[in-house]
Amino acid sequence: MATAPKPHPASPAREESRPGDRLRTLRSLATNWNALPVRTRVVGLLVALTAVALLLSGATAYALQRSATASQVDDSLSRAVQEFRILAQEGIDPDTGERFSASDQLVFTAMQRTLPAEHEGMLGFRNGEISWTASSAVELRLESDPELVQWAADQFGTQGVAIQTVSTAQTTYRAVAVPIHFDNDTAPSMMLLAYDFSAELGDLDSTFLTYGLVGCGVLIVVGVAGWLLVGRLLHPLRTLQSTAAEISGTDLRRRVPVSGQDDVAELAKTFNEMLDRLQGAFSSQRQLLDDVGHELRTPITIIQGHLELQDAEDAEDVLEVRDVALDELDRMRLLVDDLVTLAKSGRPDFITAEPADVGHLTREVLGKASGLGPRNWTLDHAAEVTVPLDVQRITQAWLQLASNAVKYSDEGSTVSIGSQALSGTLRLWVRDQGIGIRPEDREGIFERFGRGSNSTRAEGSGLGLNIVTAIVRAHGGSVDVQSAPGVGSTFYLDLPLTARQQPDRDPSDGRTAGQVGSEVSTTIHSEDGAP
Repeated sequence: MATAPKPHPASPAREESRPGDRLRTLRSLATNWNALPVRTRVVGLLVALTAVALLLSGATAYALQRSATASQVDDSLSRAVQEFRILAQEGIDPDTGERFSASDQLVFTAMQRTLPAEHEGMLGFRNGEISWTASSAVELRLESDPELVQWAADQFGTQGVAIQTVSTAQTTYRAVAVPIHFDNDTAPSMMLLAYDFSAELGDLDSTFLTYGLVGCGVLIVVGVAGWLLVGRLLHPLRTLQSTAAEISGTDLRRRVPVSGQDDVAELAKTFNEMLDRLQGAFSSQRQLLDDVGHELRTPITIIQGHLELQDAEDAEDVLEVRDVALDELDRMRLLVDDLVTLAKSGRPDFITAEPADVGHLTREVLGKASGLGPRNWTLDHAAEVTVPLDVQRITQAWLQLASNAVKYSDEGSTVSIGSQALSGTLRLWVRDQGIGIRPEDREGIFERFGRGSNSTRAEGSGLGLNIVTAIVRAHGGSVDVQSAPGVGSTFYLDLPLTARQQPDRDPSDGRTAGQVGSEVSTTIHSEDGAP
């Protein structure tokens, strides 16, 4: 006996995949929306928000107006019913001159005295049949709607009067049937009053259709105006984009024009400041590479030249070339060490400031500096204050200046070291009686590989004062020099006093290094052309 195949249950995998499909669809829509230009998205959101506002305001106004229209219709019907009742109780039959005794005559009289409003009609009934109709001036012909007539006929025998909504194939009415029956009536009568409610709402619908068309026009205007306005607001961003696209690693000179004081203008300013920093960094990097290449090429050339010309069989010549090579390699090592120090100067941990006794530090640096060369080392003044400093770095910078003073002054001349707290600033200095610095060289000696016109390559790497400047700036201070050719130079390191200190009195001169603490051997680098 053949059996029908059993139906397979629905696959749960398919049912479970439906939420995933909806999620993927939403993600796809979000991705497509995010892929649109900002201008398109902003204008789209602006038009959408305007449309929502118009829709909500229109729907609210339509609902309120529809309710008001229904209330007006019901009020009109209620007044007509009330007037009909008053006429039945107190009215005079015009034919007999007495009170109404026949309901049919009452309905006729009431219809003659009632002036229907627009979209309003009326009928008179007797014993379930139409006995009176409205005059030909009334446009709404209730008798032409058999469903309404049948509804009215069904109202005979009901108790009470109520306004009801009657829907027929032709239209929808708000209607009220008022039955009347006197004791001596042979048959009951009824008066029907009805409004074509659909026609009343039709006028309202026409008004709001006009509102909708005007709203569409408003959306078009908002879209066009928003497109132009947003385009103007985003113009600086497009300029920024085009400028960024034109910038290359070899040309950072382009800048974004800045106009106005808004957020976009601030963005343009920030972008230009970033370009300034990048240009400065790239320029510094290129300059560094050029300078390092030049500085390293010279010792390599010297070593190569001596090696090519040396006589391998002449022991004295070999030793001489060896000494030259070692000297040039030492110079290259010092150059690399200085470059590493400068590279570290931009790091947050370049200095580690701790409270330091400046007076003790001053005397200690003097003791170390006295071993740099046979000079008359003196202490101008020692500031007896405690200031947060990186003692190692400050000592390095201070001794660098002392080394320069030794190199550019005569044996036996005076070199003075001092410190003083003045007006919230700690000033450290080294003063010599050397050859001095020409005015045109004062700015250049603080730059990387900067040398004065009276210096030679053999006197250093050209990075000493640059390292001093980096150390002082890391402390939040500055470096300055006062110098006169043939008279000498004074280098100042001005550092901020973070604690409130009393300024020192005028510095005293003449203390010698022999009265200072023990000397400590310290290796420092010499600076070219900076006495």
